[in-house]
Amino acid sequence: MFGSSSESGNENSGNSGQRLVTMRFVWPYGGRRVYLSGSFTRWTEHIPMSPMEGCPTVFQVICSLSPGYHQYKFYVDGEWQYDEHQPCVRGNYDVVNTVLITRESSSMDIDDGFNHPQEMVTPASISVAEIDVSRHRISTFLSTHTAYELLPESGKVIALDVNLPVKQAFHILHEQGIPVAPLWDFCKGQFVGILSALDFILILRELGNHGSNLTEEELETHTISAWKEGKMHLSGQMDGNARSYPRHLIHAGPYDCLKDVALKILQSKVATVPIIHSSSQDGSFPQILHLATLSGILKCICRNFKHSSSSLPVLQQSIYSIRIGTWVQEIAEVNGQPSTMKRPFAMLNKNASLGDALLLLVQAEVSSIPIVDENYSLVDIYSRSDITALAKDKAYAQIRLDQLTILQALQLGQDANHTYGFLNGQRCHMCLRSDPLHKVMEQLANPGVRRLVIVEAGSKRVEGIISLSDVFRFLLGV
Repeated sequence: MFGSSSESGNENSGNSGQRLVTMRFVWPYGGRRVYLSGSFTRWTEHIPMSPMEGCPTVFQVICSLSPGYHQYKFYVDGEWQYDEHQPCVRGNYDVVNTVLITRESSSMDIDDGFNHPQEMVTPASISVAEIDVSRHRISTFLSTHTAYELLPESGKVIALDVNLPVKQAFHILHEQGIPVAPLWDFCKGQFVGILSALDFILILRELGNHGSNLTEEELETHTISAWKEGKMHLSGQMDGNARSYPRHLIHAGPYDCLKDVALKILQSKVATVPIIHSSSQDGSFPQILHLATLSGILKCICRNFKHSSSSLPVLQQSIYSIRIGTWVQEIAEVNGQPSTMKRPFAMLNKNASLGDALLLLVQAEVSSIPIVDENYSLVDIYSRSDITALAKDKAYAQIRLDQLTILQALQLGQDANHTYGFLNGQRCHMCLRSDPLHKVMEQLANPGVRRLVIVEAGSKRVEGIISLSDVFRFLLGV
């Protein structure tokens, strides 16, 4: 017999007149139907748990319990489970989780490591030797497997001619639902670069600059080639140090090892590296076989170590304990983050303008920005690839970047054809700080998922962000 729960939580029976303490129980490991049972229900009642909005693999329920010692377990899809990351003992019901509630206790979460900063638990330690062992095994795997293994059984790569008008190029990116496209120069007979959403961001910001020589009318005939020629000058104006973008296409061959491909992506700070093959010794008549990404390489790692994860002890560690990703300042300081991890965390209020978002994407050199409400709870996320939605119906010519809010800009892209960045209808991909590294890696290995927003269970308060680049820099020790 299953018990029902009210909006205020499940009350502990048999303790009338005694002060009760509100507790949140969390099961962050997925399932179809998840229930909670324990000593506080006399092990006879199963309390239904509900998936957290926007994070369907995390189930939670709020209960009102009396002070004292309690045992509990989770009933997941017909099988009893316990959370190995919470305190546990072996008792009459095999291994069970435990919690001690004192009379002085206030409302709290049963979610290890997800309280306020002053209440955080000390991260579980892992030796440097164990980390090195894991890194060595992953490095060996990547060094002995080639980019050829990334090629799908079937698929297509859309390339654009450099003489194509920029406006038309971004219409194509939007209609095809792709964030980047390699560029082909017919005169040179070779691939010469990549057109990405960042190019469109820079163009829109240049159009919004009253002193710009680029007008909306010129955009009708402005070619990709002409834009690329002027891009170095624009970048120098923005960052003040005349930083130049790579002139030559960064690419790899089908027989390059996966480790070299991953390092090229990391060191060049690009989202993708084309896999190019030529049957001629001089490199003529090149063919693009695939666009390699860190997501595809990570999928190979997950597949290879799926049944031998015990050989990689670091995969069992929580992302909080191994100090991976970028965290909000107060958490980074409590966790003793190294200085490289204390870089400013890019985040914007939902009422901020699209112009603010584009400026932050460029200046902070990030690919996405969490959008939050007044309580810093996650509302949405704005990514570089979202900018191509403005190509629809020539929307970019009808708006002012400083007058359109981020949420309004996102609504312009909510149509069936704009699917990049979505997975099963979900825009914001989230995780908890207590999630083990292997679980985060499995999520990031899904196509279209380049980062996970780290949120607090229940409130969805943003605590940090972890990207594909963060994972690979940690795994490869670079």
